[in-house]
Amino acid sequence: MSPTPLILGIDGGGTKTIAWLAPLDDDTNIVVLGRGLAGPGNPRSAGFEIAQQNIAAATAAAFADAHLLQIPVAAACFGLAGAGREIEQQRIAAWALQKGIAKTVRVTGDAEPILAAAAPDNCGIALICGTGSLAWGRNSAGQIARAGGWGYLMGDEGSAYAIARAGLTAAARAADGRGPATEILAHLQRELGAKTPEALIDRIYAPEVTRDRLASLAKLVFDVSGSDSVANEIVAVAASDLARMVATLCERLSLQCAGYTLALTGSVVLNQEALREQLLQRLITNGFGPSTTCLVAEPVRGAIALARGLCYRTTRPTPN
Repeated sequence: MSPTPLILGIDGGGTKTIAWLAPLDDDTNIVVLGRGLAGPGNPRSAGFEIAQQNIAAATAAAFADAHLLQIPVAAACFGLAGAGREIEQQRIAAWALQKGIAKTVRVTGDAEPILAAAAPDNCGIALICGTGSLAWGRNSAGQIARAGGWGYLMGDEGSAYAIARAGLTAAARAADGRGPATEILAHLQRELGAKTPEALIDRIYAPEVTRDRLASLAKLVFDVSGSDSVANEIVAVAASDLARMVATLCERLSLQCAGYTLALTGSVVLNQEALREQLLQRLITNGFGPSTTCLVAEPVRGAIALARGLCYRTTRPTPN
């Protein structure tokens, strides 16, 4: 048994659920006793039953990794994609309490833990840019706002999916002669094993080609953006779209005057330095530059911080 009360942080997304077990008395938010991993934890895309099974499995794995018998922890925070509304949060929290996972439970969307991992006061803006995109912000008065996050049919501007789709459109236009020549076309053919541009149709529309697989093609656009004007423009548009999301929240929450923390996470914005630099430059040029920028590779650390706050009450409760 652990000599100190325990807390639990959960980061649940569309492909995996990460659980961290930590001691309550670590104010540095650094110590992790055990880590667990399971399948998707997004209750909307995976379904509530599957998400709950994976949350439970990741939690059990974290206790096993810590060589501890599983007991109800003092507090737990679940940061879950697909749980941004009260209806999802209440359902997951009720289940976790009923299962005895924790004595106190808080469920949030996946953006708030990102900000909590970067800003001790949980104020600023979190920008997610991976397969999809979303900006979420909170000011010192406790007001919150979001921009983006409408999904691939209605939004996700600046995301891997949006960049990949723009690359596919540019390649098709180049093949027809309706648009400028671009290296993206040859790279797509090579990546997908298409001997001719027309063969891309069978590859792209194959039943097994998922949205995530399409989004992965964004890397081809980045690969040639340094030498290809079409690819470079696609990246520039993505950076502009992301900057607009952040600037919108700055205006709505009055963050630009006092300075704010910008927390960045997601495979695209973390791994593509050129996009990140363009994003920050646009914010600075337009008067919305952050005072601090943090790259958050492990959002689950923010869930741990929020769980600790449930016990210590060192910060004001934040609205969901």
